[in-house]
Amino acid sequence: MNEFSEDFQEVHVIRVRWPWVTAHAGKTRRFLIFDISCPCSPREVDRLDLGKEMSFHEFRGSLHPIDGVAALITGGAGEGFRVRMAQRGIELIVTGETDPVQAVIDYTQGVVKPALPHDEHEHRH
Repeated sequence: MNEFSEDFQEVHVIRVRWPWVTAHAGKTRRFLIFDISCPCSPREVDRLDLGKEMSFHEFRGSLHPIDGVAALITGGAGEGFRVRMAQRGIELIVTGETDPVQAVIDYTQGVVKPALPHDEHEHRH
């Protein structure tokens, strides 16, 4: 799906408001795309800003621009979003880490910071 070499691995981080990793995964339209082929130093390679109709809350098509990524990191996701990512073969990571680069590093090292329960989660709208 991407134009990079076979060794390139993509991880998308959901962002609603830069520079934080935020919740509301199903409604987001903004993604940071990281190359994790060198796990200790993930590199942001692109940003994806989609129209409202492409948020998973609205999207009903078959092919989506995030299809084919290794993982999607977010601050929170509902059960419906979890199911949709599993159906697409995308590993969903829910984290309490708000820094996108640190969230990706944590993911590559297998030490993801636990997310806060939804009612305690700080919303940055």
